[in-house]
Amino acid sequence: MSTTTPGRDEQRLAELGYSQDLNRAWSGFSNFAISFTIISILAGCFTTYGQAWNNGGPIAISIGWPLISCMILLVAFCMSELVSAYPTAGGIYWWASELGGAAWGWFTGWFNLVGLVAVVASVDYGCATFISALLNLWSVDVGVINFADGASLGDVFIVFALVLILHALVNIYSSHLVALFNNVSVWWHVTGVAAILVILIVGPDSHQSFSFVFTDTINNSGFGDGMFWFYVLPLGFLLTQYTITGFDASAHISEETHGAEEAAPKGVWRSVFYSALIGWVLLLALTFAATDVDAINDGAGGSLAVLDSALSATAAEIVILISCIGQLFCGMACVTSASRMTYAFSRDRAIPGWQIWTKLNKNHTPVGAVLFVVSCALIITLPALWNVAEGIPVAFFAVVSVCVIGLYIAYAIPIYLRWRMGDAFQPGPWNNGRKYKWMNLVATIWVGIITVIFCLPFTPTAVPWNDDFSWSSVNYAPLTVGGLFLAVGLWWLIRARHTFTGPVRNIEFAGEGVGVAEETEKV
Repeated sequence: MSTTTPGRDEQRLAELGYSQDLNRAWSGFSNFAISFTIISILAGCFTTYGQAWNNGGPIAISIGWPLISCMILLVAFCMSELVSAYPTAGGIYWWASELGGAAWGWFTGWFNLVGLVAVVASVDYGCATFISALLNLWSVDVGVINFADGASLGDVFIVFALVLILHALVNIYSSHLVALFNNVSVWWHVTGVAAILVILIVGPDSHQSFSFVFTDTINNSGFGDGMFWFYVLPLGFLLTQYTITGFDASAHISEETHGAEEAAPKGVWRSVFYSALIGWVLLLALTFAATDVDAINDGAGGSLAVLDSALSATAAEIVILISCIGQLFCGMACVTSASRMTYAFSRDRAIPGWQIWTKLNKNHTPVGAVLFVVSCALIITLPALWNVAEGIPVAFFAVVSVCVIGLYIAYAIPIYLRWRMGDAFQPGPWNNGRKYKWMNLVATIWVGIITVIFCLPFTPTAVPWNDDFSWSSVNYAPLTVGGLFLAVGLWWLIRARHTFTGPVRNIEFAGEGVGVAEETEKV
């Protein structure tokens, strides 16, 4: 058997059973940049601001954000240890397979995949909403769609489809361009937030008091005030939990990153830390500018209503434009991360049609996986064409919930398995030491709590036994996630447990040399 001598990154990948097929052209900063871009405070903070405003008000933002961020950072530290030990594109599901066996890997992979597709869908749909609002302010008329008259749900969906196509094309034709855009995105988010802060400080005629921002509560949910602390306020936490997600991207890009054992774990936790810090400052500035509470409530509590009521038309346009570009960067990175996970999961024969999703073009980009991701994102967002209740985009928040639930369940499974393995786990160069014993346990419990919260109805009309029940108000996240668990569970019992044995290695590692392993055909 002929062998080649790999570098440290290729050697570690070979030890895990894979050849270096993807192009290892990403720096440590680029690895950090993709997770920071996917978290994108210019996306999540603006598009889901209304969820916190309506369900808790200022305290859900000023107090809730830093508290929930601490729990998310705990999850990130636990994941950093795992990616240092196993720097593969499969990321989370690969860790679960290694630590718990094929069944754990199977379910983790599907939760992760659905969560990543929902990330693409929610980010690009939110971006389409902001683009449509900006075009409305500019009175753009393109004939087929007249944004000057306001964009309908169908118009927004067309913009959404175009954004998906743009992100697919960028990902397909240049991995180097994606890495460059991610690097640019970091500075865009930092300088863009700085510019927005200046506008929000000097633009409004007045600002809210410190007392309003840090102590006031708002309940626009429709549920009684008696449910505020244990039901309504937790729904507002979706702002933080959704915004700071998708940081597993640093793991999925680890096979394309130099010095992955050190760079990838740092990319995970640093992206969460800096996003939490900068995002909190941005949200505080936005909330201090929210002086016209009645106008904001009439605008469904969204950030656009805050900007419209607090700023001049020109200032509002600048803020929305900065946010739109940040969201475009975010969606592009989401497609990259989701496509790499699709590629890795398909490489291990877990997704039907895996031969298509694992094909690489001349740029070493998984074209089929990219097209798979954007197509699925388009499909799961179809309810947004009609699902609006009392001015609240229920379908959008449902997709957001699917994203959070799917991803965080996928995060928690290997974190729990690592805790269960205890000292038998072989850590990489970046690890949590003995602190894993409480960190992993607390992180797992937290994910269980938020999973329950974000499966709950957002409005009383979504409660089945309510006289005013309406299907247009239903949070379909539990139906989607529950349906997924049932489907892949039955699939596992009927067939997959006989055919899916976990990661399929494609090379053998022997000392300093690598050679091609015998191919095992699995469908």
